[in-house]
Amino acid sequence: MEDVIRKRLHWHSRRGMWELDLLLLPFLEQRFDALSEDDKALYVQLLAEEDQDLFVWLMKRDPCGNAEYQRLINMVIANAENGERDQFKGL
Repeated sequence: MEDVIRKRLHWHSRRGMWELDLLLLPFLEQRFDALSEDDKALYVQLLAEEDQDLFVWLMKRDPCGNAEYQRLINMVIANAENGERDQFKGL
């Protein structure tokens, strides 16, 4: 069952915008398992947002009006800024 959920999350983390894929997929692979159950549920909720909203928030163009989303968005951004860079080789 967890494998099915993980595959679904991977599918939903792939977005219509390449920039979002570069942020969300590594976060899912590298940090999601260490999140609390509440933060995991929050990530699922965040994925239901529109790509344009996610893009604006994750590119730091506008803050998100939801404080809990913003806290998770900051985690995604921090993972991208401090994470592994090898995943981008060849792109």
